[in-house]
Amino acid sequence: MHVLPSSLTTQVRSYVNTRDALSEHGFTLGGNWDYQHGSFDCALDDANKVWLRLPFNVTIGDLDMDADSSDTVIQFKEPYVLKHIYNEGLDREAQPRVLGALFDQFSDPIDPDDKIEAHWIEQARKKLDAVEATYLD
Repeated sequence: MHVLPSSLTTQVRSYVNTRDALSEHGFTLGGNWDYQHGSFDCALDDANKVWLRLPFNVTIGDLDMDADSSDTVIQFKEPYVLKHIYNEGLDREAQPRVLGALFDQFSDPIDPDDKIEAHWIEQARKKLDAVEATYLD
């Protein structure tokens, strides 16, 4: 994980407006969200192993990923780049679950905090700069 300084950090925003604005930059709501926190994630590579993550806490309301209109308000935390190196194939220790199967079909990362090369950090910085330039008031 590599933290990126950002003018987004501590910004308070409407969740729905933020979700819509960030989707234009390739971000989606990350899979580890719950009603009180989450992140917007953007893959930086075609293999989906290197990500720019914009984490946030919910300050008003509850997070609902499918809401078209919501009064939910979020506050950004520090963005960071992360890299996951995954085992190829299925997880041999996976437990059968109906809902979890939609999300947990792949094996755990070999190294969830693998070394992040400088070119990925530079690419993440450019993506973050573009978001800041078009999204901030």
